[in-house]
Amino acid sequence: MTDETAVRKTLSEYYCAFSTLNVRAILPYLNQPALLVGPLGVIPLPTPSAVEPIFGPVMESLRSRGYARSELGSQETRILSGQSALATGIAIRYRSDGEELERAGITYLLRKTDGAWRFVVMVLHGAPTA
Repeated sequence: MTDETAVRKTLSEYYCAFSTLNVRAILPYLNQPALLVGPLGVIPLPTPSAVEPIFGPVMESLRSRGYARSELGSQETRILSGQSALATGIAIRYRSDGEELERAGITYLLRKTDGAWRFVVMVLHGAPTA
């Protein structure tokens, strides 16, 4: 499997894990320490226990709004080296009735460690409009 294929597989698996709305399900996809960059600034995620207070409320909000699943649309992947990759796209979230709930632009910097690709930095940004 090429590195690009492996990165795309990691992204797909992460989105499936996130769709469970279980914080523990996403932990294997994070290189720790990791950073989340978004509207609230730069949030360090140095340990698994630091992930829960950040992702837990987001997941609970999605659950209360009828969330069913997420997918990464308009995905672009670039291998930077044998140990780093950049992936960007639009995170699209859907309700249980299949209607789109929301979308956000997102960029990931991944690092290959112990044979697996993991997120080092996640950057939330505006999604392009049609």
